[in-house]
Amino acid sequence: MSETIQNMPFQPNEGKQLVITTDDGSFERYPVKTPIVKSGDNLVDLLNELVKPYLQDGDMIYMSEKILAISQGRAFPIDEIKPSRLAKFLVKFVYKSPYGIGLGSPWTMELAIRSVGRVKIIGAAIIAGIGKLFGKRGVFYNILGESVRAIDGPCDCTIPPYNHYAKMAPDKPDEAAKEFTEAMDGHNVIVVDANDIGVNILGKPSEDLTDEYLSKIFKDNPLGQGHEQTPLCIVRPVQAE
Repeated sequence: MSETIQNMPFQPNEGKQLVITTDDGSFERYPVKTPIVKSGDNLVDLLNELVKPYLQDGDMIYMSEKILAISQGRAFPIDEIKPSRLAKFLVKFVYKSPYGIGLGSPWTMELAIRSVGRVKIIGAAIIAGIGKLFGKRGVFYNILGESVRAIDGPCDCTIPPYNHYAKMAPDKPDEAAKEFTEAMDGHNVIVVDANDIGVNILGKPSEDLTDEYLSKIFKDNPLGQGHEQTPLCIVRPVQAE
């Protein structure tokens, strides 16, 4: 561990490690606590206030896709979402993961239908059903892509009021990542959908940054969006001594 943590007002979340070692080197991850983000909030202002003063050469910033989606107005109280009969039917066949609701609620399934359309949803459901007969899981999400995979719903571990919300994937996350990177004077900003079972890179400023490289740095998900309120993270390569 480098000595830089002594000069940083951040600490790893409970049960998480500051440093991760990958085959591309070791990295420190500093979770950044933020106020509760709301629709219409300017995330550049948030980054300028809470992150930019602490950046050093080589740092990257990881941002939860959730706060980007919320700031874009793509999170909705569940009592304002009226699930269709199709959503109520399809949700019966969704695997209920202990790590998140995903499309396992009629509200999130309805958002998926709105996101990609009824025809594509029905087609993916039919193919996924056939896949299950051969022991294949995840086919539904693989067909529909990240715009559906990143949809999530209410759960007890989410900070209020979003424990009663469902949200869509962020809109144009690559463009947002480029905007944030420019505002951070070239420090790469990565929009990530991370939980305790996997990491998906939704937005990045350059194709030169591979999803594999970026995901390995975050494979243990050091963020926390419940009581921790840390949807941002400064990632710093550890310099070899």
